[in-house]
Amino acid sequence: MTRPYYHSALFFGWKDEPTFRGHIRDMLLELKTLQGSFTGDNLITFDKNLSFLSDEVFMTAFERHAQTKVEKGILWRTATLAWAAKNALRLSGDFVECACYKGTTARILCDYLDFGSQAQRTYYLYDLFEHDPSMPHHHMEEHGAGLYEAVKARFSDLENVVITRGRVPDSFVEAAPDAIAFLHLDLNNAEAETAVLEALFDRVVPGAAIVLDDYGWLFYRAQKLAHDAWFDARGYSVLELPTGQGLVIK
Repeated sequence: MTRPYYHSALFFGWKDEPTFRGHIRDMLLELKTLQGSFTGDNLITFDKNLSFLSDEVFMTAFERHAQTKVEKGILWRTATLAWAAKNALRLSGDFVECACYKGTTARILCDYLDFGSQAQRTYYLYDLFEHDPSMPHHHMEEHGAGLYEAVKARFSDLENVVITRGRVPDSFVEAAPDAIAFLHLDLNNAEAETAVLEALFDRVVPGAAIVLDDYGWLFYRAQKLAHDAWFDARGYSVLELPTGQGLVIK
C-alpha cells in the first residue's frame, strides 16, 4: 500500500515546541494536498515522490524496529542508508557501522536486505555501549552496562553480524573486514571519525557508499570541517544531503 505522506514531530532547535508544531500544522493545512509531504528531523518538504514510502519491504522493516520518537523521526535518514546498503549488494565486501548504539538502524537494514541470506557477507557493528564524562561522545538515554548484551540479543538470529565493544579504531584489531562495501559513521566526534577513515578507507571498495550521519548538522560542524579537509586531501568531495548526512562514493 502506497503511503502518500509522512509526518513526524521530531524537530530540534525550536524555542517553543507547541508553537512551532502549531505553525507546521497550519502550513500543512495550506497545502493543496498532503500527498508528497514530509515533516520531521528538521525537514519540511512537499510535492515530492518520497519513493521510500512505496518500498513495502523497507517500510515493513522500518515500522517493525523503529519504536521511539527519534527512531521514527529519522525515517529519511534511514532510507538513505537503505539505498546505500542495497547498492552495496552489487559490490564485493562487508558492511561496517561505527557507533551502532541500540542497533536499530542496522536491524532495519538487515531485515530489508534479508542479510541472513547473505552468507558471504558480514555486518560489523562497533560501539562503546556506555558513556562517562571522560568519553568524547555525548550521552544517549540507553547507554549503560546492559546495552551491549541487549544489542547482541537483538542480532542473535544472524550469524553474520559481528558486534564489537570498545573504542574505535582500537577495537578493529578484534574484528574488521578486509573489504568494505558499505560504511556508516555516526560517532558524534570529529577526531574519532577521522581515525576510522584513516584505518578503513583503503579497505572501502570502488563504488561503495560512505555515509556520514552528522556531516550536515550545525551542532556537529567540527565533523564537517574535519571531513572536508580529509576527503579534499584525497581528491574527494562530500555531498551534503538535506537529511543532515554526508555522502561519498569511492
